[in-house]
Amino acid sequence: MLSLWDNLEDLLDSDCPENQAGTVIHHGEFDPKQDAQTLKEAMDGIGTKEDILIDILTHRDNAERQLIRKAYQDATGNDLVDDLQSETRGDFEDLVVALVRTPAEFDCHEVMDAIKGAGTKDSVLIEIFASRTNQEIKALNDVHLKEKEYLLIRDLRDELNGDIRKAMLLLVEGERDESADVNEQEAVQDAEAMYQAGEDKWGTDESTFIEILSLVKYKNISEKSLQKSIESEMSGELEELMVAIVKCVKSRPAYFAERLHDSMEGSGTCEATVCRIMVSRSEIDLKNIKAEYKKLYKRSLLSDIEKDLSGHVGDCLKAICGPDDD
Repeated sequence: MLSLWDNLEDLLDSDCPENQAGTVIHHGEFDPKQDAQTLKEAMDGIGTKEDILIDILTHRDNAERQLIRKAYQDATGNDLVDDLQSETRGDFEDLVVALVRTPAEFDCHEVMDAIKGAGTKDSVLIEIFASRTNQEIKALNDVHLKEKEYLLIRDLRDELNGDIRKAMLLLVEGERDESADVNEQEAVQDAEAMYQAGEDKWGTDESTFIEILSLVKYKNISEKSLQKSIESEMSGELEELMVAIVKCVKSRPAYFAERLHDSMEGSGTCEATVCRIMVSRSEIDLKNIKAEYKKLYKRSLLSDIEKDLSGHVGDCLKAICGPDDD
């Protein structure tokens, strides 16, 4: 079994720019009222016409889907999300609902689903809070406050335990230092000093986590320095979280390429993880993720989706992924 640090050097050796490189783009010429009517007709009667849902929802960006959602509400009195939940099932339901929700709504509901019921899905929380910007974290907090009428931090405090709880309570504030004003030499010295000190302080205070968190934004700190600092202080889920943060700082596309690969590798595909990443990155950097996937695994993301996911879920994900680049 691979350790958390295996292949980290390959993942961080990325020259892929993190510019806006989504596969789902602004359609422009469309009629939200007509789309809303077509969606309604596709769900009326016996049997839902899933291919029509896929065609419309994957060929409009999220801003356009919100116009369709409003037109649908005006015409029917129902939220499109509610009708999709009523007329579709399983992973396909989760996928089309994810497309219709705003990005902040989607993130918020993924977090809420991860912490409710028996057994918290820490891997979902780690992925979201390690990869989202401060602005995105604050936006999902706003959605939670609007829908639940209390702060998300309360649920995290009630449902999580141990070191991962302390870390998440810090990250949910959305106050990580994202500035580009860095002193690389001082950062490297600080990382090495923390390792040399070798103090296991996490159990008594949060300063170690904050210090390491402030270091991982420096893209030129050696992976070994960060690894030593993190391994000397952390283990288990907390180490997993910090490794995810390091990878996202170095290259979000490479991080998500790895997550997608691991979700489809071996026996059984984790459709929920694949769907979450494909939807959440479809307008941000999915083209870059596809490029990193091919570089890391010597085959295209689309080919693995075609191999591992079938039916309406597979068709929808293939449409989101788009064709292989030449």
